[in-house]
Amino acid sequence: MKKIFSALLLIAIAGTANQTNAQSYRTGLGVRLSSSGAMVNNSISIKHFLNDATAVEGLFSFGDPLALGALLEIHKPISGSDIRWYYGGGGYLAFIKTYDPNKQKNETNANFGAQGVIGLDYKFANLPLNLSLDWKPELNIVSDINFEPSAIGFTARFTF
Repeated sequence: MKKIFSALLLIAIAGTANQTNAQSYRTGLGVRLSSSGAMVNNSISIKHFLNDATAVEGLFSFGDPLALGALLEIHKPISGSDIRWYYGGGGYLAFIKTYDPNKQKNETNANFGAQGVIGLDYKFANLPLNLSLDWKPELNIVSDINFEPSAIGFTARFTF
């Protein structure tokens, strides 16, 4: 386990050393607004580029459900514009409050699933602002098998 962790850490450090000017920001922090049917819906988003084309994005939704998601994204330029498109995948862990009528009390159920993403990403040239529009379908695997295809999201991030 230590060897795997060390290898992943080494890859992440090597990826940050290969930073080029192909992307116009390195880290962004902001808010993602999404359809309420998704487990990871309205959330705080942090995106960090490991190199010029690969980013990791963390999502934290608070409320009901409380959820934490992670995505690995590959970014590709659209020729002739500053817009990039991206695709990727990851997973999430969500906690949903339910009422059990037999016990007559509220319970919290854990849900785990996979999520994919495809979207558009734009960074304003003279502002520390990034906008993204994406489709992020989710497949709930543990607790209740369910597919949510309608997870459209809009994200605004402050970049640094």
